Amino acid sequence: MSSSPISRRRFLRGAQVSLALPWLATLTPGFTAGAMARPSGATGAAGPPLRNAFIYFPNGVWEQDWKPQEVGADYRLSPSLEPLGDLRSQVLVLSGLDKQHSHGGDGHYAKTANFLTGMPVAKTTGKDISSGGISVDQLLAQHLAGQTPLPSLELGTEPVISGVDSNVGYTRLYGSHISWQSPTRPVAKEINPRMVYERLFGQRITRDTQRADSYRNLLDFVLEDAAKVRQKLGRDDQFKLDEYLDSVRAVEKQIEFATRPQQRPWEPEIEPEFLADQRPGIPTDFRDHINIMLDLMVLAFQTDSTRVCSLMFANDVSGRNFSFLDGVNNSHHELSHHEHNTDKIRQYQLINRWHVEVFARFLRRLQATPEGEGNLLDHSLIMFGSSMSDGNRHDPDNLPILLAGGGNGTVQSGRHLAWDGQAPLCNLYLAMLRRNGLDLERFGDSDEELPIG
Repeated sequence: MSSSPISRRRFLRGAQVSLALPWLATLTPGFTAGAMARPSGATGAAGPPLRNAFIYFPNGVWEQDWKPQEVGADYRLSPSLEPLGDLRSQVLVLSGLDKQHSHGGDGHYAKTANFLTGMPVAKTTGKDISSGGISVDQLLAQHLAGQTPLPSLELGTEPVISGVDSNVGYTRLYGSHISWQSPTRPVAKEINPRMVYERLFGQRITRDTQRADSYRNLLDFVLEDAAKVRQKLGRDDQFKLDEYLDSVRAVEKQIEFATRPQQRPWEPEIEPEFLADQRPGIPTDFRDHINIMLDLMVLAFQTDSTRVCSLMFANDVSGRNFSFLDGVNNSHHELSHHEHNTDKIRQYQLINRWHVEVFARFLRRLQATPEGEGNLLDHSLIMFGSSMSDGNRHDPDNLPILLAGGGNGTVQSGRHLAWDGQAPLCNLYLAMLRRNGLDLERFGDSDEELPIG
């Protein structure tokens, strides 16, 4: 068989649509297995790119059933982590990580808003919101901009909640966002799976320059008109308009990507019929909703539509009832305030374990997707965790954090790493950023890179 690369034109000859396609070694001149062992998120890398996901669940965990007793490679999976049994070699369990800037403030909002920034959150009723900094996912998106049709994908299952929580004097917006373009600008998340699919695969942006210019002219008009209207709106309406403008800017980026010459050193491939079969409906069941969102993340990575995703399983202080689980008859938030009641703790732990089961299913989907000489999980860094430890105490230290994926050969998984002191969670983010090619001395309140390699 010839080892010469197959051209994109040969694969797409006669096709009337332009699709983002997953990575194939046969389409990449000069690809070698050694290329997979370096941080390939940076521009110009020959191997499969590095994908990054940040998955959040609210309300902490029952720590006694989460944290393994042993440290190192010979640890035993705790009851909450048992669903990861067949994936043990692909996961790092991290304990003893802390967000020092969340020790003040309220129980929830000051911990959720800075989950991916690590910086102090401003106490406000909504006029002067601040997460303290840009979030790690958005910094990655900026760094990787132009290499994929979408710089990043922000997902959730519940709509943004505005207004003020009068119990603590914080805007509820903080509980609805973990991704921040800047300290004062959260990124709108999409909760409708069908809209996510359309955003990934439904936009048939032409490479015809004249038609693309028509799109740009229309978008310029929309943005100019919206800027004038925004000045006359109240804070909540400004926020809703900003969400709309984010979606408009996303279309702008797709147009720009689709109409410029291809510059990627490798080309992906997938059958258009397969993508058409993946078009989701609108779920009515919460379990289906989360799994569909995670499946869309797999597709987004597989087609290289983006290399950065975030997902909120639920908003902070969500009233989601988990009675769909056997043995649970109340809401997650209510049960997290267990007050050391044995029955509440039992139900709380069942919810924790279910979250891990859902996460494990996602990892298996990545692992079952071949890519190059490995699979998508080999070429990913998937962070999973909550913004507090015990939900009853609202502690922001000893956070329940997992890191899955091989990071293109740069992560030594299959271990439990623990810190006795208050090691900054941002040390993990610094390690992830550097593996994506960012030459940074620090991120957030980091003091060193977390030794995950």
